[in-house]
Amino acid sequence: MRKQIVKAMKHHQLIDIIYMAKDGAITKRRVKVLKVTGDTTQVYCYTKKAKRTFILDQILAVKPVIWKERGIG
Repeated sequence: MRKQIVKAMKHHQLIDIIYMAKDGAITKRRVKVLKVTGDTTQVYCYTKKAKRTFILDQILAVKPVIWKERGIG
């Protein structure tokens, strides 16, 4: 999972992630990866329209956003 996230960061590519929060809630987010440090990643989340930090181990799935799907909002 980490490799995919680092690759997306290097290529400035948007990704969709499935994330499990500490309370067990599962959400889908469209993000741009800003930084990967240790066991966390800092992203800009287009879903929440804000910077967020995610724990890498709690990211369940990563999917690159295809150009046709890039419509944000």
